[in-house]
Amino acid sequence: MPSQKNIDVVSVATEKFEKSNGIYFTKYTGMDVGKMTSLRKAFRDSSVEYSVIKNTLAKIASKNAGMDGVFDDILKGQVGIAFSEDPIAPAKVIKAFKDENKDDLEILGLYFDGELYDADKFKEFANLASKEELLGKLVSCLNSPMFKLASTLNSSMSKVVFALKAIQK
Repeated sequence: MPSQKNIDVVSVATEKFEKSNGIYFTKYTGMDVGKMTSLRKAFRDSSVEYSVIKNTLAKIASKNAGMDGVFDDILKGQVGIAFSEDPIAPAKVIKAFKDENKDDLEILGLYFDGELYDADKFKEFANLASKEELLGKLVSCLNSPMFKLASTLNSSMSKVVFALKAIQK
């Protein structure tokens, strides 16, 4: 009979699997406490939840979330799971961490948009622009034609005003 603690862990993990747009699986074997603490802090600063859940409980939670059997090959050994609404944020944190600590963290795979990808896909995600950067570029593109129109109209009006002032003198 499962304990109440395990039932609560499965419930919380199921909710995380359902709400997350990006799920990253990492192997943290051999990492000391100081490095793990700095990794968790970096994840927290980027609004990413990093959890170490027992593999059997994670499999049950993923099954409850409608992802039955998807992660069975990955959930072996010491696995940490990063859950995020922004699928790019965990990749950027992991890339920055790996730049400082070469062999301490291994990417096992990532789940994005209903599909499980291997560890190589992480590099592509890490090099993408963040959501905020992309939104900024979109706003800039939308603003550019309006700015050009306003400056064109303004320059035409200023030429008329200069011509009228010249006639007045």
